[in-house]
Amino acid sequence: MKILIILNDPPYGTERVYNGLRLAMNLQKQHEQVELSVFLLGDAASAAKSGQQTPNGYYNVERQLASVARKGAKVLVCGTCMDARGLTQADLLEGASRSTMDELTQETVDADKVLVF
Repeated sequence: MKILIILNDPPYGTERVYNGLRLAMNLQKQHEQVELSVFLLGDAASAAKSGQQTPNGYYNVERQLASVARKGAKVLVCGTCMDARGLTQADLLEGASRSTMDELTQETVDADKVLVF
């Protein structure tokens, strides 16, 4: 089964990205056969920024995304959204890559389920 998770909100300030990534991590843990893609759109593009430092005891979406990528998920970041936020490929965490609306469209068509946070 192919699952696409689309994240829209900023990495901090709301818990949508955090909760979407919690679900992604749990899917990978409980259903290893699932083919997972995570697409970061709008303010969520900042979630893939490397070098995030959060206070002790506070969640860190960079670590969550890195974990999801290490376990085989595609982590795709909207290129237009990156440009609007001054992000380059070099700014992204390992395992995340710049993407396009065309790729999001194809991921959507190919997915069995699409979840939007």
